[in-house]
Amino acid sequence: MIKLFSSLLMASVMFLTTSGFTSDHTAPLKKEESKLYWYTDFQKANEESTKTGKPIFGFFTGSDWCGWCIRLQKAVFSKDAFINWASEKVILLELDFPKRTAQPENIKNQNAQLAKAFNVRGYPTVWIFKTTHNSETNQINLEPWGSTGYPQGATPGKEELKFLADVDQIFASQKK
Repeated sequence: MIKLFSSLLMASVMFLTTSGFTSDHTAPLKKEESKLYWYTDFQKANEESTKTGKPIFGFFTGSDWCGWCIRLQKAVFSKDAFINWASEKVILLELDFPKRTAQPENIKNQNAQLAKAFNVRGYPTVWIFKTTHNSETNQINLEPWGSTGYPQGATPGKEELKFLADVDQIFASQKK
């Protein structure tokens, strides 16, 4: 099943590597609120991931309409525990599907291709993954580690602790 999933991801990412995505469109999730840097360009996030050895934390969101996405940002991503964890462990990539906010076409296309590759069915969805580059075919292969969403069952006001426990389980599964 993993091989099939990886093959589907590889085929979807071929589009990303051959479509000429060269945008420098990168920005923090919420410039005025975030202490973290959120890439919006997959290729730039991938370059940083390759350089640092950190996996990509792909946040699929509907930033201007999805209540649970907005809640996740406020209850988890803005908290010091998450900021410290993310700064040390991952490269952040926002994959946004806004309804009222304009986006460059290449970012829209990139986000749609990655959502299809990861079979994203709802928001918020977070996928943690690494990539490998095949220099012979110039393809980027996605290696999914695992996914999560809003931390269900979390103690109110401590959602970041449940979320971090969930993503730490994803990391632990990679060490086996």
